[in-house]
Amino acid sequence: MKITYFKGKEPNFGDELNPWLWPRLIPNFFNDDEKTVFIGIGSILGQRTFRDDVKKVVFGAGFVPEYHQRPRVTGPDWDVYFVRGPRTAKMLDISNDLGLGDPAILLRTLEKPQPRAAADTVSFMPHWESMHRGNWTEACRLANIRLIDPRNPVEKVLRELRSSKMLIAEAMHGAITADALRVPWVPLLPLNCVHRGKWLDWADSLKITLRWRRLWPSSLAEARLSVLRKPITASPFAGALQKGLTYAAAQRLSRLASASPQLSADREINRVTDAMLGKVALLQRNFR
Repeated sequence: MKITYFKGKEPNFGDELNPWLWPRLIPNFFNDDEKTVFIGIGSILGQRTFRDDVKKVVFGAGFVPEYHQRPRVTGPDWDVYFVRGPRTAKMLDISNDLGLGDPAILLRTLEKPQPRAAADTVSFMPHWESMHRGNWTEACRLANIRLIDPRNPVEKVLRELRSSKMLIAEAMHGAITADALRVPWVPLLPLNCVHRGKWLDWADSLKITLRWRRLWPSSLAEARLSVLRKPITASPFAGALQKGLTYAAAQRLSRLASASPQLSADREINRVTDAMLGKVALLQRNFR
C-alpha cells in the first residue's frame, strides 16, 4: 500500500505530515505498491484520477469543490474508513458517521504536549501560499512574534509549535496540530477565501465554533487577493504602500497576540482520537 498526498513545488506542513505520521503510527505497513493507495491528510479527494483496478483507501482526506470535481467513492474499488469532517461526508454522499475528523489529530498519540509553563512564545503560522504573497518575515519581526514557516521540515515545525504558548493560525494544519498538542490557537480567516471551508469541516467534527479573526494583508500582492480583488497599477507610491501594509499587518498581529484563543474540549478530542485509533486497528486487520 502506497501513501499518496499532494506534492507541490514546495513542501507544505499539512501535506508533509503524511510521510512523517503514518510510518510512525503504523510501522512496517506501507510500501510502494501502487495497486493499493492510501489517501490520508489533505484536500486530495478528486485531485487525482485512479484506475478502477487500483484500490483506494480513504483515511481522513477532505474534499473541496473549488479544487476538484467530486469523486464517486462508493464503488468496489473504494474503501472509505473516514473523512475529514461532516461537510466532506455530505458532499461525497456518504454516512455522516464517516466524517470523523482530520487524521493529523493522531499526532497526539505520538507527540506529548509540553507543560504550558515551559512555553512563553506567541507564534504565527501563515498558509504556505501567504509566504509567497506576503511580507510576513518582516511583519513578525516588527510585532515580536515568532514566524512558523509551514514550508519547513515537519520536525522543525512541531518543535516550534510545542514551544509556543499560543498560535495565531492562518494555516489550518497549524491549528489542528496545535489543538492536538493542547496549544491554544486563534483562527484567522484565510486571506484566500477558497481555504475557509476546510476549517469548518474539521471544526464541525470536534464541535468547535470558530471565532474567526481577520488578518490584514502584509503586501500589495495580498491586498490584491483579499481586499481589492483587482490589479494595483504601477505607482510611484507603491514602495511606501507596501511598507505601510507590512506595518499595519504587524500592528494587527500584535493585537491578535492578546486575543482569547480556542481549544477543543478534552472529551471531544478524546472521542475522535479513540474512534480514529479504532479505524487504524481495523485497517491493520483488513490488510494483514
